[in-house]
Amino acid sequence: MGTRIVLSIIILSIFGCNKDNANNETEIHGTYKGIFERDDIVSNVELTFYGGTWLGESERSKYPALCNGTYSISRNVVSFENACAWTAEFDWTLILSDEWNYDIKGNLLVLTKSNGDKYELSRQ
Repeated sequence: MGTRIVLSIIILSIFGCNKDNANNETEIHGTYKGIFERDDIVSNVELTFYGGTWLGESERSKYPALCNGTYSISRNVVSFENACAWTAEFDWTLILSDEWNYDIKGNLLVLTKSNGDKYELSRQ
């Protein structure tokens, strides 16, 4: 009987911890404060995620360009849609949109984009 318990624990340990499910939408919900960084230029930001919608602010105007919109998560990727109208006088690659890789460790949320942009945010 002791062998069955040990085998059950081993099987649960192997199959019960699926890393693909480690980052899921319920973990990203909440308000986060931190920084956005591009090419060593940093700005303080705040992002709130709830029920597939997001809202954001930056201390610097349009760096990054945050407003509001929707998001969806698949594995370790967050896909952002920005719902705001923007004027043409700035770099539109600063608008929070498209796909970002994400990682959560404790209260730290890190979003990274293929161009090197990075958000480092702490849950409030």
